[in-house]
Amino acid sequence: MSKPVDVVVMAAGKGTRMKSQRPKVLHRIGGRALAQHVIDCAARLSARSVVVITGHGAAQVEAALRAPAAMSLRFVRQEPQLGTGHAVQQAVPLLADDGLTLVLSGDVPLTRPETLQALVDLGAGEHPALLTLDLPDPTGYGRVVRGADGSVQAIVEHKDATDAQRAITEIYSGIMVVPTRLLRGWLARLDNRNAQSEYYLTDVVKFAVADGCTVKAHRIDDAVQVAGVNSPQQ
Repeated sequence: MSKPVDVVVMAAGKGTRMKSQRPKVLHRIGGRALAQHVIDCAARLSARSVVVITGHGAAQVEAALRAPAAMSLRFVRQEPQLGTGHAVQQAVPLLADDGLTLVLSGDVPLTRPETLQALVDLGAGEHPALLTLDLPDPTGYGRVVRGADGSVQAIVEHKDATDAQRAITEIYSGIMVVPTRLLRGWLARLDNRNAQSEYYLTDVVKFAVADGCTVKAHRIDDAVQVAGVNSPQQ
């Protein structure tokens, strides 16, 4: 029997490039807030629950978002904001160990439910699985580092990457699914010894590999599905 999916939506960022008083994830596309598209996608995936991590404009974001009656919607606040790993650490107390944690971004509105289902299926309830993509210009994105046998070994953030790693064009989309009981332990091991002094969620990949856990990657070729919105033009 497949494990229940609990979705964590990252929605704490300020979105300064939007040049607006409105929190970034509440800017509208197609008549709905960016983050509402993400929640609606989770509903189509038959997720058990959604936990939205808020920060900038938290009260406004929490008041604006809704979930179908069948799906639990809860909020946690990330204050201060110390990185993506720190964000998910705030959500972990609300997640049950019998499920899978699917991490999504509140400013990435066009991911398709079938893409997320394929990612969940790839992990098979036992393995971390990453949504990845090849980009001609991967500047700014975390690079997917593979071993000689093609297996995923790590995600290295752009600012921490060597020149050789920056030449890698396969990038991490910001979307991953991890068995919650394993994620809990890996999050507890995070540190902020890196170029940005932040707690990176991506470091759970190297911990998984170190613990002998195979990390899967679902590589897609549709960049629109993982495109984030950083400006009104986008």
